[in-house]
This record gives sequence, C-alpha cells and structure tokens, in this order.
Amino acid sequence: MYSSSSTTRAPPQPFRPALIVVDMQEDFCPPNGSLAVPGGRDIVPLINELLQLPFVLKIATKDHHPPEHVSFASNHPAAAPFVSTCTIVNPSNPAETYETRLWPDHCVIGTPGNALVAALDTAPLDAVVHKGTDPRVEMYSAFRAPLRDPPLPSAASDLEARLRAAQATDVFVVGLAGDYCVRCTALDSAELGWRTYVVEDATRSVGGDAAWAETVSELGRAGVKVVRAGGEEVGWVRALQA
Repeated sequence: MYSSSSTTRAPPQPFRPALIVVDMQEDFCPPNGSLAVPGGRDIVPLINELLQLPFVLKIATKDHHPPEHVSFASNHPAAAPFVSTCTIVNPSNPAETYETRLWPDHCVIGTPGNALVAALDTAPLDAVVHKGTDPRVEMYSAFRAPLRDPPLPSAASDLEARLRAAQATDVFVVGLAGDYCVRCTALDSAELGWRTYVVEDATRSVGGDAAWAETVSELGRAGVKVVRAGGEEVGWVRALQA
C-alpha cells in the first residue's frame, strides 16, 4: 500500500485537483440496497467532508441502467447473480469481447435504488455523470466501457471532457465499490494522463478486505496512489483554502 513520506513534500505544480464520487447510490448501500456493499453507507460523512475542500471540479457518478441491462443476471436464463458471467461483444467489432460478472438488478432508471443516498451532500457538486446507460455493455469506469477497437460512443461519458475543461491536473477518486467502479475509474484516469489517487478510507469493496488488497496492488502497478483522507496528498487540497 502506498503511504506518505514522513517528510512533507510540496504538491506537484501545477496542482488543480478534481474529486470524483463514484456511485454513492441507494442500491449500493445497506441495509436495503439490492447490491449493497458492506459498510457502503459508513463512508458518506467522510465524502461530505472531502466535498467541502477546494477541488476545482466535483463530480458524482451514477449507474443509470435500463431494465434490460446485460449485467443483470435476471436477463440471462438460468444465470445466478454474483456467480454467473457472460461474454460481452463489441457491437462494432465481434472479435473484441470481454467477460463480465452478473449482478442483481440494480440502479435501474426511475427506481429508488438509482438515487444518490440522501445523506450525501450534493450541493457542492458541479455535475452528476451517468454511466452504464447502454444495455449491451458493462461500464464500471465512469469514463468509458473497456471496448477500444473501436470505442463505443454510447458507452462513454463526458467526464474526460469535463476534467479537461476544468484544467484538472490531479484526480481523487472515492465511493463504491473499491474493487470495481472505483478501481476502473482510477485506472482510466491514470491511463488518460491524470495524476490519480484513491482515498481508501472513503471507499468500500464488494469483496471486502481481500479484494481491496488485490485492488491496491493493481492500482499501484498502474501508477495510481492509494492515500488516506488525513494524508499528505489530501493535505495539499486543504492547503488551497489558505
């Protein structure tokens, strides 16, 4: 796991940090969410604290699925949520495929489970970005589906454009779930050129501590730093208030 040095460093320059709050929705939170992440609701107070800091852009994301979404086990005969998988095919290139885990129906457009949790302070948000709207493909990342040959425009958000318009240099990612949508959002952020950090005490994982440990290793290999809300990197954001 990444940890800050005991010697305080100056932030990189330029330093224009953005905050992405991933999928803090009712269906991902206990006690009633259809795909509740253990401890998911517990991180809301810390996320609200981070939302008060002077990030140049503050974005929340939402899974925004149609009822026929490919990731729902209910749309596959004899499939079981959490256990079964399916092969997703690029509609523009049948040679490009990937496997995805199947889930309970969740975050369906127009349902209570689609809503951001009521305790989340939405007033500081600059925008809410929807993802997973194309029923044919899974989209864990808030930027895009993992299809590249060619990319699928219907499975890409405007998050990249928003970050570039804000001239963000650094991206901090929090929310749910650490081992899925937070992970994929952070990996894409780094791939697209931003210095990227995941605030680990402001995220929780579907697979618990074991899955998070594997995720931390993967993030590190991709150049994503895993930090704490009380650590040096978030301290650089706090210092912008001075």
